[in-house]
Amino acid sequence: MLRTRYRAAIGGLPPVFWSLWWGVLVNRTASFVGGFLALFLVQAHGFGDAAAGRVMALYGLGSMLGSLSGGVLADRVGRRFTMLGSLGAGALTLFGIGFAQGAPLLAGLAFAQGVANGMYPPALNAAVADAVPPAERGRAFGLVYWASNVGFGVGFALAALVAPRSLAALFLLDGATTLAFALLVAARVPETRPTGAPEHAALSGLLRVAKDRVLLAFLGLQLVMLLVFTQWALVFPVDVAAHGVGRGGYAALMLMNCVGAVVLQPLVAPWLRRREPSRVLAVSALLIGGGFGLNALAGGLPVFAAGVALWTVGEVLGLPTASALSADLAPVALRGRYQGAYVMTWGAALTLSPLVSGELAERTGAGTVWLACLAAGLLSAAGHLLAAGSRRRRVAALAAEHVPAAG
Repeated sequence: MLRTRYRAAIGGLPPVFWSLWWGVLVNRTASFVGGFLALFLVQAHGFGDAAAGRVMALYGLGSMLGSLSGGVLADRVGRRFTMLGSLGAGALTLFGIGFAQGAPLLAGLAFAQGVANGMYPPALNAAVADAVPPAERGRAFGLVYWASNVGFGVGFALAALVAPRSLAALFLLDGATTLAFALLVAARVPETRPTGAPEHAALSGLLRVAKDRVLLAFLGLQLVMLLVFTQWALVFPVDVAAHGVGRGGYAALMLMNCVGAVVLQPLVAPWLRRREPSRVLAVSALLIGGGFGLNALAGGLPVFAAGVALWTVGEVLGLPTASALSADLAPVALRGRYQGAYVMTWGAALTLSPLVSGELAERTGAGTVWLACLAAGLLSAAGHLLAAGSRRRRVAALAAEHVPAAG
């Protein structure tokens, strides 16, 4: 029975997918920018909450630009080249952040890191969609998500030991694992871009994406949800610290999130394959909004832990489902650009979230941010349910034009 479940979970996926999977796992074991950059700026360099929020917004803006350019490059010059260039550049900027002094240099490096970090996920996601047949994409993206959380779990366990001694060391470790991912791509990942698909000029391809109402509605709802979810990178660690929970406690809460996701994802994956994606995304939005909204009770570590438990379940349900749906909505020739637009919502959230929530928290307190998160979760859930029909029609139409996956 165990062997059967194991084969059902991981069997039948091509070698190129597993090379990418291992790369994600290695890289995520020390991915600290999102969780510790704000603390690094506030505690090691004396930034205020609003100033740290502005630097985080620069990082998010860079990620948005990187996602768009990464999607175009993935379609025009290939997935492999895009991943190699962005991962190599990302490693260099992370090393720079670890050694940098002065607000202007830190802000510039944060922006550059955002660009580099935003470029490789569209190429990675497009490569997974190239290599894996449509019927198996949900499972494949679920496994990538699982690897991310295993890596994050190891990383936050490591951070609990390293962060109290040196926040700068975290960024040096992050750079090392990013470089390791680049070397793995160079050694083991061939080009997966399908041959024979029609070519689109960079601008005309982006215009087609911008005119796709089904995609834009999906991205808008995802952005609302991600504005909530990305609070773990700024207001959440600062609010946790304000309630007497130190760096190690924040790392422990994030480790709880990662461990919960690692345990839950294999259990819910078979259930997700039988469920309508828009309904799953609606439930996910409710859980994520409710999990962060719970922090408004300001009850210290037990309340924070209960909130983390709720939004962890929402994350497990929603993030792999959204990745698979974004791939299913994309024409083959524009797969990289569609993935760039999807990944750009993360950059948009990382840009807008710290600007809005940093100012809001500084002026009115974190409690207002958590109530806004609850309202946003409700709004996103309703929107996903309303959009379900148009998404089903799009996926069915594209399935009728099926192009064989790369091998």
